[in-house]
Amino acid sequence: MKKTPLIYHRVYDIPLPDKHRFPGSKYSVLMKILESEGLIKSFLKYTPKPATAAQLSIVHDQNYLQAIQSGTLSKQHQTKIGLPWNEILRKRSFVAANGTLLAAQLALQTGIACHAAGGTHHAHSDFGAGFCIFNDLAYASRALIELKLAKKVLIFDCDVHQGDGTARILAKDKNIFTCSIHCAENYPTKKAKSDLDIPVPRGSGDEQYLALLIQCLSIIDRTNFIPDLVIYDAAVDVHAGDKLGLLEMTSDGIEARDRFVLSHFKKRQIPIATTMGGGYGETSEEVAYRHRIIFKVVESIF
Repeated sequence: MKKTPLIYHRVYDIPLPDKHRFPGSKYSVLMKILESEGLIKSFLKYTPKPATAAQLSIVHDQNYLQAIQSGTLSKQHQTKIGLPWNEILRKRSFVAANGTLLAAQLALQTGIACHAAGGTHHAHSDFGAGFCIFNDLAYASRALIELKLAKKVLIFDCDVHQGDGTARILAKDKNIFTCSIHCAENYPTKKAKSDLDIPVPRGSGDEQYLALLIQCLSIIDRTNFIPDLVIYDAAVDVHAGDKLGLLEMTSDGIEARDRFVLSHFKKRQIPIATTMGGGYGETSEEVAYRHRIIFKVVESIF
């Protein structure tokens, strides 16, 4: 049986204070759920190595990279990121960025690969924000092109929050198409300009969201941009139960979204690398159970 590459590292969990908004242990909890449900049998695990500062410099400022590497990030910058600084977070940041690149490389070989992390789209070139330190989406896309593994990449971002960092970092990259489908009235307050932005009205449920998704894919199909790879941010913070989402989608709606996106690009024979993106709830278990949806859909389609 053909197995889908799954990229995961045990350092992904983030140690956080009680009642912190970010579900820091959702990554290991997700792996346990995949194992308990038997879904893990359809996947082959890969462990990414840390990216170097030199590698990440294709999207990030040298001074910012040095501050992360040395642990000298200012309190102001740490507050903007929203995560308390520690050695695990530093190490995780360099590993997770390369996790998305590895997923992208493997997807080009197999047609599909899943990163059990990633989607840190609020990281800008010289600062982090919104729980994002390095922008794995921008990094993986640029790296693929510099390595001559792809000529064109589509970033298809379905996080409930706009991928502002991705849009700004890649604003001049004509061979990378940035698309963000996000809640119109949510973070960040000041939106960037992606190649294609689809704002979703606050309170939208499954029907309205999926109609806009179909419209979005149709717009991309009508452009002359035919990617060699899609990096799909399959975030679950669009869920009605999400603490930061402001949309009213159900788990069935998220599954329909993932199924539609993956089927759309598979039909066009375009490889897909998936990332997890955002998801916030009362417990890591609650959020991890929603994140399992993309793995369930991948298993059924590929």
